[in-house]
Amino acid sequence: YSDLYHALPWSYGTLGFLVSVKLKVVKCKQFVRMRYYPCNKSLKQGCETFESFCAQDEDTAADFVESLVYSKDSMVVMTGKMVDSVPKHGILNEIGRFYKPWFYKHVQSMFDRVLKQKNSPLYVEEYIPLRDYYHRHTKSIFWELEDIIPVGNQAWFRYLLGWLVPPKVAFLKLTTTESMTKMYDQVHVAQDMLLPMKDLEMHLNVFDEVLGIYPLWLCPHRHYVSGNRAFLRDPLNATKVGKNGRKYEMYVDIGAYGVVRDAREKKHVDMKSKMRQLEHYVLTQNGFQMLYADIYQTKDEFELMFDHKHYKAMREKYRATGAFGVVYDKMAVKLK
Repeated sequence: YSDLYHALPWSYGTLGFLVSVKLKVVKCKQFVRMRYYPCNKSLKQGCETFESFCAQDEDTAADFVESLVYSKDSMVVMTGKMVDSVPKHGILNEIGRFYKPWFYKHVQSMFDRVLKQKNSPLYVEEYIPLRDYYHRHTKSIFWELEDIIPVGNQAWFRYLLGWLVPPKVAFLKLTTTESMTKMYDQVHVAQDMLLPMKDLEMHLNVFDEVLGIYPLWLCPHRHYVSGNRAFLRDPLNATKVGKNGRKYEMYVDIGAYGVVRDAREKKHVDMKSKMRQLEHYVLTQNGFQMLYADIYQTKDEFELMFDHKHYKAMREKYRATGAFGVVYDKMAVKLK
C-alpha cells in the first residue's frame, strides 16, 4: 500500500477511513530551552535571522524554530532545544499556569527585556516545561481570544478568572448568533499558506498589503521531492539534501488569524476579493493553501495549486470514487 500511503496526506478523508497506523516516536525531554531573538531594525533583519536558524545543519539545529511577526519591521524569532533539566542559574517559566501572561504577549515583551540585559544583548533565554511549550498558544487561542475577551490578559483577570480559558469551541459556537457569525465571516481570517522561504520578505509585504493582520505566525517546513506522488506539487528549487537522502526546498508556513486591517479601521471589506488576491499570489509562487480553512479558488485554480494525478489514481484504484467526495468540495466556499 505504499502508493496509498503517499496519497493520504492532504486527502482529508476523501480516500477512506484510516483505522490503524504505526508511528515512529521521538524520545522527548522534560524541558525546552527557549531563546528569543527580538528583531526590530527592519523586516530584512528579522527574515534573515529566521532563515539562518532554519538553514542550520540537522545535527546542530534547534528542535523548534518559529517566529511571531508583530509589525512590518518587527518580529521575535524563537528557537527551542529539548533538555533534561534546568541549570542552576537558569530561569524556569511555567507558562501553562493559568495566571501567566498569554504567550504571544510574553514574547512581545522581549523587545524591552533584551535591552535590559548586560551579558547577552542578542537574545533572552529561559526554560519551559515541554507540555507547557506544546500548549503555548492554546490558552489565548494564538491571539484570537483578545477579540473575544479584550481584558483577558490583564493581571486581575488572569489571577481571578484565568483558569476559565480557553473557552470550549463548542461553547463559543453555542453562544454565537447567526448575525455574529455572518459578520465574523466578512471580516475575519484564519489561514495558513506554505510558501518558498527564499522570498519570505516579499511574502510578508504581500500579507501586510492584502490583510494587514498582526501578529503573523512563521514556521519552517521542509518540502521534499515526492516524485509526483503527493498532493503537494514538487518544489522547483530542491537543492538541499536531508539526512534521509531526499532532496527538499525550505518553505515557510505563514499563519494569519484575526480581523483584517480595513475592518479595524472601519472601512468596507470585500473578503472574497482579498482572499482571491492572496490565493492567486500563493499560486504564482508555487505555494499551497492549508486546507482546514475556507477556499475561495475555482476548481480549476485549485487543481493548478495541488497535484491531483496520483490522488485521482488512488481514488479509482481503491474505489473511493462515488463513496467519498473530493477535497475541493469539502473545503471550498461556494462562490456566487
